[in-house]
Amino acid sequence: MRVAVAIGLTEEERTVLTKWSRGRSTPARLVLRAKIVLWAAEGMLNRDIDARLGCKRETVSRWRNRFAEQDAGERLASLKQDAPRPGHPPVVRIRHEAEIIRKTTQETPPDATHWSTRSMAKAVGCSKATVQRVWRDNGLQPHRVKTFKLSNDPKFAEKLVDVVGLFLDPPEHALVLSVDEKSQIQALDRTQKSLPIDPGRLGTMTHDYKRHGTTMLFAALSVTDGILN
Repeated sequence: MRVAVAIGLTEEERTVLTKWSRGRSTPARLVLRAKIVLWAAEGMLNRDIDARLGCKRETVSRWRNRFAEQDAGERLASLKQDAPRPGHPPVVRIRHEAEIIRKTTQETPPDATHWSTRSMAKAVGCSKATVQRVWRDNGLQPHRVKTFKLSNDPKFAEKLVDVVGLFLDPPEHALVLSVDEKSQIQALDRTQKSLPIDPGRLGTMTHDYKRHGTTMLFAALSVTDGILN
């Protein structure tokens, strides 16, 4: 009878595998492989593991053996890598990927401000799942933007060099302060006293308020020691 390979784990490996097996954002295939190795390390048989996970026994055996065969520093990494498949990668898939990346980064659709999976799939001639995979693998998010504002100060570049230089190469005994302000801090109060919650009745407060003045807060952070003044 063929005996399943025994697996021993270091504390670090056990910690990482446990985290993977419980992670909500961990890919399902990695969760499966982590559980296989953890239960194998507890001495469970392959048939018991596949029954518990509802997968094929060959799958359990494959990942159990792969983990055991790796060098000590590569065992965890081996669980993230799928086995190479025979043959050359499909030419059509490669062409689609290149076209999706090009269009996403260099073009916009004629009738919208940014690409959607549906419009890109139609333009390239592939499935929406292919578009999603290419965007995910290449970190592309055409539906998201970051806002920015350029300074119109004619001496902005000079000031930028001075500030960055102060951080990168400060003079001896330099006192570097990062100053910011919070303006228009209003002291507000309700016009009537709020009533507390009671059984069967919500707490109440008036919709209007009165002002008790306005103030401004200035703060200076000492960059060297992190003290806020």
